[in-house]
Amino acid sequence: MPRWKALPEELDPQVREFASQLRRLVDRSGLSIAAVADRTGYSKTSWERFLNGRLLAPKRAIVALAEVTGTNPVHLTTMWELAERAWSRAEMRHDMTMEAIRISQARAALGEFGPNGPAARDGRAGGLTTAAPAGDGPRDRPHVPAQPGSGSGRAGKPSGPSYSGAPASPGGPGRGKGRRRTTVFVAGLLGALLVIVAAVLLTDLGGGGDEPGGDVAKSPSAAPTTQAPELPAGVKCVGADCTGQDPENMGCGGQLATTASRATVGTAVVEVRYSRTCGAAWARITQATPGDQVRISAGAESENGLVNADKDAYTPMVAVAAESEAKACATLTTGTEGCTAEQ
Repeated sequence: MPRWKALPEELDPQVREFASQLRRLVDRSGLSIAAVADRTGYSKTSWERFLNGRLLAPKRAIVALAEVTGTNPVHLTTMWELAERAWSRAEMRHDMTMEAIRISQARAALGEFGPNGPAARDGRAGGLTTAAPAGDGPRDRPHVPAQPGSGSGRAGKPSGPSYSGAPASPGGPGRGKGRRRTTVFVAGLLGALLVIVAAVLLTDLGGGGDEPGGDVAKSPSAAPTTQAPELPAGVKCVGADCTGQDPENMGCGGQLATTASRATVGTAVVEVRYSRTCGAAWARITQATPGDQVRISAGAESENGLVNADKDAYTPMVAVAAESEAKACATLTTGTEGCTAEQ
């Protein structure tokens, strides 16, 4: 049975190369993961995540590994810096993808009231009967034949110009007049459509109130899109559904998580871990001792974790709208307490 699991296919090539290099160092040292954990001060669980590409090891862990395996720390930290940049770029691309999904969903929902929506179609139907072509001015008055003996000297002709206006177009008076009427009609129709669409949008966004037309915008013939944005593979919860759940089991950790804030409490380090994809945060404590406790809180919600045999632990998640809402605290067996700073 192979010692190492296959690295995730979605890993950035730079991160994949770095994780493979870490595996080679451990193999060459002949140490077990438990021995590496004992000598570096990071738990066995943490090293399993580092070596399986589920989490990027912190720089201090890399320096400790270099010392344990007799590796030049300068070269190893150089590779770590490249991997850290690639990891950050992957997080940024993921965030941009999720933003694009949310924008697409919003546009699809608002499209129900756009130019092709039910309200606009009703407006076009009404526009054909309500918009009237121009043509009531002096230019469109018919010629009035002159009466015989009116002084024109020729029967059936007016004695003077029948109207005051621009010369007829080369195609004849009928064609010029038709063009003007068509242009005015189209402009009037477009104006009526814009007014109707604006009225429908304002009615919907304003809640309708008690106005007679309020319910029309709220009940379009096609139901608006209500499907939630598609989550990345492996992610099993988002928002309130994540509260109380294990971040690793729900797929919210690894590349989807970042450290929002950290603090040193005694010899331990406590962090707020945040996943924008899952809309949740949790607390993590490292370099701790068995019996140390860690807590995450956001508003009225809080979750606790306890350090057992390993030197680290993390709490279940709490739902947050932004990383600044969460605070992580630690209580050590020595009685020392501390929290991350308010953001």
